[in-house]
Amino acid sequence: MADGELPGTRVSEVTAHLTECWFCRARKQEIESAALDFIRAHRANLDPLLPPPAGGRALLKARLAQAVASGERPRLWPSIRAWAYSGAGLLLILAGASLLNRWRIVPEWMTGMHPVPVSFPEPSLTPGAVATVNKDQICATARPKNRAVPASLRRRVFEEYGIPAAEPRAYEVDYLITPALGGADDIRNLWPQSSTSAVWNAQVKDALEDRLHELVCEGDLDLPTAQREIASDWIAAYKKYFRTDRPVSFAR
Repeated sequence: MADGELPGTRVSEVTAHLTECWFCRARKQEIESAALDFIRAHRANLDPLLPPPAGGRALLKARLAQAVASGERPRLWPSIRAWAYSGAGLLLILAGASLLNRWRIVPEWMTGMHPVPVSFPEPSLTPGAVATVNKDQICATARPKNRAVPASLRRRVFEEYGIPAAEPRAYEVDYLITPALGGADDIRNLWPQSSTSAVWNAQVKDALEDRLHELVCEGDLDLPTAQREIASDWIAAYKKYFRTDRPVSFAR
């Protein structure tokens, strides 16, 4: 859609669907973020190892001109090889590897160097789990903090999400429903959220958790509603309760 490949009617349909479907919005953001990561990695690590693209294009043009002049039919393989040498082919191969890793069917060494930003949990792995709906229990502390997740449980979460070799500092193994809102210490309530690389990152969600806790304890929002909204679509909840379409800065 963003590349202008769809007709106008289809663009409207896709835009409407993305507005209503949080899962597809999350997938779109993850794919775009992964592509950006690979472009940066390509420029930083692979471009210096490749021959200049202009040289490859010039060689391809010369061979095609020679083939046309001699009446020969251009061979496909030299064209593919020149295209690959230009760097574009390698970039597409790496992007494909990223998507395959997302579906957990590619060796981890192919994508382990660069974390993939994750703004939404996978519903089948992290549907959320509640320990209590007792408002008085969660309001006993003015500004509670999440309990630390044990290292063994963090490793299990990374394994479930297909990133066992992930750099721990790149992710926060976060509670989908924070314990400050009655969330349970259960792997079904945990997921690896990007600490800094995604726009909707762990720090933004922390601000929402504080806001919902405040609303619940002031009597402006019932606890089951807060739990349901943060579990179903925490970004939509953020936009609703902060009345903004973009994350805002908070003094922590």
